[in-house]
Amino acid sequence: MNVLWILAHPDPRSLNGFLAKEGWRALAADGHEVEVSDLYAMRWNPVVDTEGYAHDPAERFRVAAAAKHAYESGALSRDVRAEQEKIDRADTVVVQFPLWWFGMPAILKGWFDKVWLQGYAYGLRGPGGEWIGYGDGFLAGKRALAVVTAGGPAWSYGGRGIHGAADELLFPLLHGTLFYAGARVLPPLLLPGADRFTPEEGEGAAEELRGRLRAIPTTDPVPYRTQNGGDYDERLVLRPDVAPGATGLGVHLA
Repeated sequence: MNVLWILAHPDPRSLNGFLAKEGWRALAADGHEVEVSDLYAMRWNPVVDTEGYAHDPAERFRVAAAAKHAYESGALSRDVRAEQEKIDRADTVVVQFPLWWFGMPAILKGWFDKVWLQGYAYGLRGPGGEWIGYGDGFLAGKRALAVVTAGGPAWSYGGRGIHGAADELLFPLLHGTLFYAGARVLPPLLLPGADRFTPEEGEGAAEELRGRLRAIPTTDPVPYRTQNGGDYDERLVLRPDVAPGATGLGVHLA
């Protein structure tokens, strides 16, 4: 595999830093190529502004249109182009971060905001002129795995736990970002109780991560319903005969 590993944690001495290094070492030992975007170490600027798109500040800044124009005209800032080139080279993307207030750290959210721009990551059409997304897109054929640490105890992230189940907590990333872009999204690895890990528990988490990495080529992806697979009508609403009467995030699982 050619793996792009995106890491978003400010301290390399953290559990996240330890797990990332163990993951990189395991992939390399198995003969895979690993390219890393360590966003804090890179001092990645997460702020979307006119400078990144060579946009005239005298003109109204319509972000999506400005980003698309900069991408198509070759005016994107160098940092954004470099990240897109890493994505293009990869066949597997690993996104690793601590869960902060039920979402990604701001630096990682800003990475997606700046790199996954219109014309590159969305706003694309298929061969028949149809809009594509949710199962088809610029990541089609690539695999994606989220590796996430969380502070709460394991039982609080179960189906009836107060924090919610991992697949629902991460739905915006897994479904709305990675699957929308066409990736084969693998079940996430959520490591709860991270703030209280002993060294022994840290090694156990590293071994669990190694196992998940070894299984990437053979792991079944999350069975999300595809946009153009027939389950949705022309408004992208589930047809009445698909999961009749059901609502919520779970209805988008086939």
